[in-house]
Amino acid sequence: MGFTKLRRRVFSFSQYQVVAISLTHAEHVRVNKNTLKQKLNQGKTTIGPFVGLPSPAMTETMGWMGFDFVVIDCEHGPMDYETAEHMIRAAELSGTTAIMRIGLNEQQHIQRYMDAGAAGVMIPLINNAADGKKVVDAVKYPPIGKRGAFAGRNARFGLQDMAEYIKESNDETFISLQIETPEGIENADEIIAIEYADAIFLGPGDLSVNFGIPGQTMSDKVVDSIQDLHERITAAGKHTGTLGVTVEQTLFWHERGVKWLVSSAPKFMQSGAAAYLAGVKGPLGL
Repeated sequence: MGFTKLRRRVFSFSQYQVVAISLTHAEHVRVNKNTLKQKLNQGKTTIGPFVGLPSPAMTETMGWMGFDFVVIDCEHGPMDYETAEHMIRAAELSGTTAIMRIGLNEQQHIQRYMDAGAAGVMIPLINNAADGKKVVDAVKYPPIGKRGAFAGRNARFGLQDMAEYIKESNDETFISLQIETPEGIENADEIIAIEYADAIFLGPGDLSVNFGIPGQTMSDKVVDSIQDLHERITAAGKHTGTLGVTVEQTLFWHERGVKWLVSSAPKFMQSGAAAYLAGVKGPLGL
């Protein structure tokens, strides 16, 4: 897969550059198609990692590796806004979809990341319908939401016709609401029903903490809660997301119909380093 797929992506991007440079009419500049949203709506399984380190290079590498998306973690990650924008660029360059996890559910905060070119958001700690509606208002332009118009990077710095851009942005942006607390579970049906929310992400880590069994993300209580919510999400015609950090965890949830599976780039690095050290320490006498 590696070299052939990589070469094809580079050639495709080179073509894009040539076309983009030759443009003379703003109406030809379009919003990037959200391939994550397309694949999920086609019933396909998608995989990609959280990137919680401030590293455009790591983001770009995940794209070249062939992941469907990256979730740039600005809830827990230490990156600043400008670094996050470069990470979005790196995702686009390597052909993957950039989703932002943003910890503060406020319009003026969320729309800065959207204006930087993010294809969508994952917003944590959604506990009721009002919380979820705030996300829709921040991500979508009127008449759907309340996002303020700005011809920045998201609109090709004003090169795209504004009316066309707003319509395409409302069509392409991806919204995931994260349920991870007892209150969120209690109000799950009203959260799931929020119009224009594409997916509900179920956070097993925080669920395990809130259930009093921290770190036991595959315990019966956590698994049963995710399974129950997944069935309700699917019945509502929406997509379920959850963690698939290991191969076993990914396959477990895939077999149960979850199609948005999020892993972890730092965990990939740790597991690769651990396997290397385990293999060389004995022979090297370390």
